Amino acid sequence: MIRLVLFDCDGTLVDSQHLISAAMAETFRAVDLEAPPIAAVRRVVGLSLEEAITRLLPEARRDEAPILSVRYKENYFRLKSDPEVPQDELFDGARETLHALHRANFLLGVATGKSRRGLRATLERHGLAGLFVTLQTADDAPGKPDPTMALQAMTEAGVEPGETVVIGDTVFDIMMARHAGADALGVSWGYHDPHELAQAGAIGLLERFHELPPRLASLNNMQTVNGHGR
Repeated sequence: MIRLVLFDCDGTLVDSQHLISAAMAETFRAVDLEAPPIAAVRRVVGLSLEEAITRLLPEARRDEAPILSVRYKENYFRLKSDPEVPQDELFDGARETLHALHRANFLLGVATGKSRRGLRATLERHGLAGLFVTLQTADDAPGKPDPTMALQAMTEAGVEPGETVVIGDTVFDIMMARHAGADALGVSWGYHDPHELAQAGAIGLLERFHELPPRLASLNNMQTVNGHGR
């Protein structure tokens, strides 16, 4: 039976692409580099910050990624208080679905490439911090698709891989789940194309947030009928 529902954050719970892109643009321009296109930034959301910046940098300057990671964090938190920059807003139905799952006694967690400071700021801004039993961030483990964050979340929640499903919008989320021995559901509203999520191993795709509770119920019913008893 599915007990732990482990969410990605950026692109799954919140739409933060404009804030991330704005912070990345300022970071690159400060060292006389052209700001990366939003489409390119969307492709690396979900990776650890240093890995994401490395992929966006010209090859000849990739050794600057550690320094630029520090500058990015400074820009990001400054821009979070800028009223001119679109902030990390919850996707439609996210709040209601999280509360419904919590009431149904599912254990909820987050595994994200964000820093712990960044994740807590996002959850507190939306009044969601108290819903989660485990928060895994780039400060705690290697970045996705490494399975460590998922495995640590399972340990903290006291569940097995077969009792866990990851909800994410990128192939990095899906691969992390598969590497950890868990199932994954993709979402259509995030930063990677749905067909990529299927190819990476997602067992299904959510078109809207409110589809998640019945999908979880269906998975648990299927496991019971098949005698898995997970």
